[in-house]
Amino acid sequence: MSAGHWLFGIGGWLSWWFVPTIGLAYAALQLWLAHRLRVTRDRGRRTGRATIVTLILSWTCAIGFGLTVPNNVDHELVSILSKAAGSAFSSEMSIALCNPLGIITFALAIASLAFAYADARDPKPEEDEGLDEIPMAPHPLG
Repeated sequence: MSAGHWLFGIGGWLSWWFVPTIGLAYAALQLWLAHRLRVTRDRGRRTGRATIVTLILSWTCAIGFGLTVPNNVDHELVSILSKAAGSAFSSEMSIALCNPLGIITFALAIASLAFAYADARDPKPEEDEGLDEIPMAPHPLG
């Protein structure tokens, strides 16, 4: 997502900004999420469907972001997708798509992290549980 441009031969000076900002932030979120998934497993709980689906969607958007984010090569903005298509229109379309995909990527990663926290919680007790065990206090005027 942040350094893949070098693999496609369009690595430019913007990659040096993508790695410490976008790349490390996303990697930190994924490590935090992995820790929460481990906590869920250690507590004997199942990882919920919402956690898995938002994680998969986040990775899908991250791949889309990596394909569409432009890099400055020879004073021209080029993305992996626009290089493959070879037209100026696809370059402009890549630029238009990369920002929403990046925002959605991080939003879904944060949502997945929130769902992972919810998966590890203990279930809420039923309202009737425990009422028979605790006697009611007598009324002070009674």
